[in-house]
Amino acid sequence: MSFTESYTCDICGDKKGTSGQWFLAWQDCLPLVRTEGTQPLIKLTRWEQEHAHEESVIHLCGNRCAGTLMERWMTEQHEQPTASCA
Repeated sequence: MSFTESYTCDICGDKKGTSGQWFLAWQDCLPLVRTEGTQPLIKLTRWEQEHAHEESVIHLCGNRCAGTLMERWMTEQHEQPTASCA
């Protein structure tokens, strides 16, 4: 028995095909060095099927959607400069 996996861009909703420059992203926490606490962090990497299954991964269909994610995240961080990880 076989099955087909499908992925959808979390920004624009496009379906992943066999071509394209897909990326993966995660939101994470960066420990502060001089004080206690954490700071939100975003990680971005090229598509890797093994990591695409992770629950917290953000699927991105290309440069434009990766840029949109970064812009949204940066705006959120600017609006909440003292935000820490939950």
